[in-house]
Amino acid sequence: MQVKIYEYEKCSTCQKALKFLDKKGVAYERHSIVLSPPSLADLKRMLAFVKADGGTFRNLFNTSGVLYREMQIAEKIKEGLSEGDALKLLSENGKLIKRPFLFAYNNGTVGFKSEIWNKLLHTKGR
Repeated sequence: MQVKIYEYEKCSTCQKALKFLDKKGVAYERHSIVLSPPSLADLKRMLAFVKADGGTFRNLFNTSGVLYREMQIAEKIKEGLSEGDALKLLSENGKLIKRPFLFAYNNGTVGFKSEIWNKLLHTKGR
């Protein structure tokens, strides 16, 4: 499968992203980010894409999530949470991951912005 999306069915942004893919006629493999979160290898791969765009492991976190606040992740990051520990934490709990989480061909992104997804999917004008 060329396109793989990790999503949470109750997330309105994920629902918009799925509608976007359907409207564009893009075939995709769908995964529940909560029931089967991305593996450590997938998180490392995504982090490489995020870093290429100037980001850090912090960009992989769902900072508006309840669990993020309950686990005091922002404070842990300020105290020096390592990249490795952050990725391990994310791989163990999908609700901490920014969603939707998309691998498209040889690239990837977190969150949903149609202009970025158009570029990644090469669907502009479809």
